[in-house]
Amino acid sequence: MKSVNVLLIFKKDIMYKPIIYRIARDFDIVFNVLEAKILPKLEGRLILGLKGTDQQLEKTIKYFTDEGVEVQVLADMIIRDEKICVHCGACTAVCRVDALYIDRETMEVRFDADKCVACGLCRMACPVKAMSGNAIDREI
Repeated sequence: MKSVNVLLIFKKDIMYKPIIYRIARDFDIVFNVLEAKILPKLEGRLILGLKGTDQQLEKTIKYFTDEGVEVQVLADMIIRDEKICVHCGACTAVCRVDALYIDRETMEVRFDADKCVACGLCRMACPVKAMSGNAIDREI
């Protein structure tokens, strides 16, 4: 099983179309809603964590695009420069999905990119600018 985070953008003409419910039923995908934002009468944005086989994930993403949903895979959009990081922990305080956490044995900050939803809060919190990449809110 593989995990991937995706940003789904629903334009106003499909914003209220029942699309999400089918992914568990028809594609056997395990999903979690990580973040949602609705811009009334404009569009809806939804970040989902998807879990399934490569084939299931491919079929699911194709289904979304066929339904008119804009899909952006968020994997590897935020990266940490290990050489710059001073392990201060500032980023862990703002990480809502626990992708950044302190290893209690070593007292070093760890980054689990599979959990990252590319919100960009860590980039803003990092005093030494060790976090970089594209955040999902770059267009909002």
